[in-house]
Amino acid sequence: MRPVRGKRIVAILAAGGLTLAAAACGDAPDETPSGGSSAAAEYQACMVTDLGGIDDKSFNASAWAGLEAAKGEASNIKTSYTASSSEADYEPGLRGAVSKKCNFILAVGGLMGDATKKVAGESTDSQFGIVDSGSSGANVYPMQFATHQAAFLAGYLAAGYSKSGKVATYGGLKIPPVTIFMDGFADGVAHYSTTKGKKVEVIGWDKKAQNGTFAESFIDQNKGKTITQTLVAQGADVVMPVAGGTGLGSAEVAKDSAGKLSVIWVDQDGCKSAAQYCDVFLTTVVKNIQDAVKQAVLKGAKGEALAASPGYLGTLENDGVSLAPFNQFDSKVDAALKTEVDTLKADIVSGKVKVESASAPQ
Repeated sequence: MRPVRGKRIVAILAAGGLTLAAAACGDAPDETPSGGSSAAAEYQACMVTDLGGIDDKSFNASAWAGLEAAKGEASNIKTSYTASSSEADYEPGLRGAVSKKCNFILAVGGLMGDATKKVAGESTDSQFGIVDSGSSGANVYPMQFATHQAAFLAGYLAAGYSKSGKVATYGGLKIPPVTIFMDGFADGVAHYSTTKGKKVEVIGWDKKAQNGTFAESFIDQNKGKTITQTLVAQGADVVMPVAGGTGLGSAEVAKDSAGKLSVIWVDQDGCKSAAQYCDVFLTTVVKNIQDAVKQAVLKGAKGEALAASPGYLGTLENDGVSLAPFNQFDSKVDAALKTEVDTLKADIVSGKVKVESASAPQ
């Protein structure tokens, strides 16, 4: 994510919201080590989560999986994480990693951009990394993703799959790493409408006005339910929540809809990260955070430089972003539509089809 512009929040903990097994409690963040063998050249990779926690079924979970995958490939890597329950935990969590002399300190999410810039500026001998944000210093390795490209495919797919001619999206917060998905989705729907001469409406996001529906939370599952019920009442039969755990509320509504509502998940393949809802996930707009983090940690452990520029940018071309398999929807998606999505992917990679977003990494 890129540094947050505009509204910032303290964690919103709503009654009935998603329970996070690894969320921090009390006055200090909760720190949990995860093994790793001792070695002369031990390399400590330490992560500080964003508000969603380690088990958000989304980008925090993906980043942690990347650290664990790196540890699985190199015996000298030791991993640990510190969970944040509020924005006030970011700086202490990062400073704690510096005090532990972690070799690689990973901040997860653009909400952590300002805290990372501050702590990295104070600790210039430490190597930081950040997911979904541009670099804020020579010692901060950025991992960013052109998710609007894959979301464009998802929008086209949603428009082609919809029976009502209305599809929807909503976000957790109005920040660039969220609105980039929504921009791509809306443009993909518009591309379908233009190509097919059929008007499919997008509810929940107006790309031109950059206005839409936001839960103001990445953890409030009940808010996700309420928003989704409103979108369904307006006619949507496919919805893409870009809202972390809040989006599980959409999956609950889809579960109760007897097949009338389908969900497009984001970040991790929903059929792997939230398998209990696999039967309602049409597909997932995948952001390959896991591999980006894994490769960064492996490079660092080998003593290779992690340059702030250019950092890492995941695209359709390098599989940094993608559409997940259709899983249980494979037989439900028309073969011609599948072919069109594949062709569209190739056209985006070649530059024949341009996908743009004001929130795209620069």
